[in-house]
Amino acid sequence: MRRKLLPAFLAGMLFAGCALAPARDEPPDPTARRAAGYALDMLGKPYRYGGTTPRGFDCSGLVQYSYGRAGLKVPRDTDGQRKLSRPVATHALAQGDLLFFNQDGRRSAHVAVYLGDDRFVHAPSSGKQVRKDSLTDPYWRKHLDEARRFPARPERTRADHRAL
Repeated sequence: MRRKLLPAFLAGMLFAGCALAPARDEPPDPTARRAAGYALDMLGKPYRYGGTTPRGFDCSGLVQYSYGRAGLKVPRDTDGQRKLSRPVATHALAQGDLLFFNQDGRRSAHVAVYLGDDRFVHAPSSGKQVRKDSLTDPYWRKHLDEARRFPARPERTRADHRAL
């Protein structure tokens, strides 16, 4: 009798323990963290409309370049980047998330890469350079439309790379 009750008791304890475990945010995505690092490496590079290289970037070109270097192919334009990503609450922002801003009367006309600690990197506009800014700045806080995240993709192991 004891042997029959022990598995049921252990299973019950396991489920009870899971029910009491605190909810966790999803783990940081290594691809997104790398993309944020690549975007940060571009500080000081010139703004260039339609630019997608270190010779010059526009906002969505910086996102495409940074994520491409990190191993994720993303659309070229802000609309495509919005469609490929999913919404994320601003209180749950993680490094590499996308921030979309309303500008010139257009919804989500500008995109930036979140760095953490209310900071982001972006290619702001003609005549300027890729730079860091803060979500605590009244201008950016007022114009923030939404935060989004590209779906995480499984990281490949070295064995996976050898198999390719």
